[in-house]
Amino acid sequence: MIFNSLDFAVFLPVVFVLYWFVINKNLKLQNLLLVVASYIFYGWWDWRFLGLIFFSTILDFIIGICLKKQQRPTIRKTLLWCSIIVNLGLLGFFKYYNFFLESFHDAFSFFGQNIATQSLNIILPVGISFYTFQTLSYTIDVYKRKLEPTTNFIAFSAFVSFFPQLVAGPIERATHLLGQFYKKRIFNYDLAVNGLRQILWGLFKKVVIADNCAQFANDIFNNSEQFSGATLFLGAVFFTFQIYGDFSGYSDIAIGTSRLFGFDLMDNFRHPYFSRDIAEFWRRWHISLSTWFRDYLYIPLGGSRGSTFMKVRNIFIIFIVSGFWHGANWTFVLWGFINACYFLPLLLAKTNRHNIGEIAGARTLPTIREFSAIMITFVLTVFAWIFFRAKNVHHAISYIQGIFSNFHSYIDIHTYGSYKKLILLIMFFLLLEWQGRNNRFAIEYLGITWKRPVRIAFYYALIFIIFWFSGSRQDFIYFQF
Repeated sequence: MIFNSLDFAVFLPVVFVLYWFVINKNLKLQNLLLVVASYIFYGWWDWRFLGLIFFSTILDFIIGICLKKQQRPTIRKTLLWCSIIVNLGLLGFFKYYNFFLESFHDAFSFFGQNIATQSLNIILPVGISFYTFQTLSYTIDVYKRKLEPTTNFIAFSAFVSFFPQLVAGPIERATHLLGQFYKKRIFNYDLAVNGLRQILWGLFKKVVIADNCAQFANDIFNNSEQFSGATLFLGAVFFTFQIYGDFSGYSDIAIGTSRLFGFDLMDNFRHPYFSRDIAEFWRRWHISLSTWFRDYLYIPLGGSRGSTFMKVRNIFIIFIVSGFWHGANWTFVLWGFINACYFLPLLLAKTNRHNIGEIAGARTLPTIREFSAIMITFVLTVFAWIFFRAKNVHHAISYIQGIFSNFHSYIDIHTYGSYKKLILLIMFFLLLEWQGRNNRFAIEYLGITWKRPVRIAFYYALIFIIFWFSGSRQDFIYFQF
């Protein structure tokens, strides 16, 4: 079941009515309803994988209880590693088995040895990378005594499977989300309206920006040898907005939907394409994943402490692992490596924490220096995304070569007319993003002070744009991760 589908348009109101108007006085029943609804939501893709998420849930629930009862360090560490190995083992099998098998075969072939390998027809369970990291963070936090383990299995099941953020995040921590399932929830009209606004903005980003960009980006990337360098660069720009509109759009809908049920999820994106350097970009892009790696990998490795070699090593580890998390392809590893190279000069010059304040402050427009920094960061990001989107490393390199070796001052004339409408939509999108750049989402406070008829007219205008300018429906990109 996907957010921009008729199925979800029926599913959400039914769950909402049952939750607030039928069992609103019973917290346990509300949590149980969320578990059932989440399993229906997840099973809509493939019911066979419900057993997988249930197994992951019960494994970490039991290990959490055992960690509380056990005081011996060696046994506690054994329990922790049991959770890590089993969870990452399942993730590795479903996501990386064939990748490692093919890489193993290619390595031997390179040295002239031909060995027989048998790949498996493995279906990747939707969202496995997200809920695996969510349950792992719970076990690690319990092990470190940062969190008391729960004995409420229904609440824990709801935490692991909470349907708004189950398949593509944000990757929540138990320290933030789990406790919310213990508290009685009272319907808050203002919070629900705020959630609806964020859902509306998320749908605009997904349906209007991402899906339209996908049509052109797919055509250009899939037939890259036929286009001029200018068109290839434009295709990379389209993919840059596609992946942002798609993924941040999902996060907006997830966060907004959670507010309808009285829950607060962490922000996952903070207008990353207005970043003034790569370090700021990674503080604003996929925040739940980058902070997960920071807290559970980067800091345990030593973080920014120690020698220069250790700092550089940790940066490359964190970015390469982040790239590999995204998929079983060397393009993702190289994408992570490129971002590490982007980050490295900032780390060595100790300027990676310079841009932590609001973008352009209260000014309407950025200064020339800020604008230049934003554009440089954006272009660097565009080129990195080429590796993320390409079919393989060779395709990415040939694509970039095509940009520079065949760069004309014009965009292919036979496709320019169809690009114009999308470029105008992106400009409108960027205008709204810029005015709301210091808010959690672009239209959070837009129109709050307007007269009610004008404000409602604006929301209806957005709804009209969503229906009138929607692209052909595309799956959310991050479902494959």
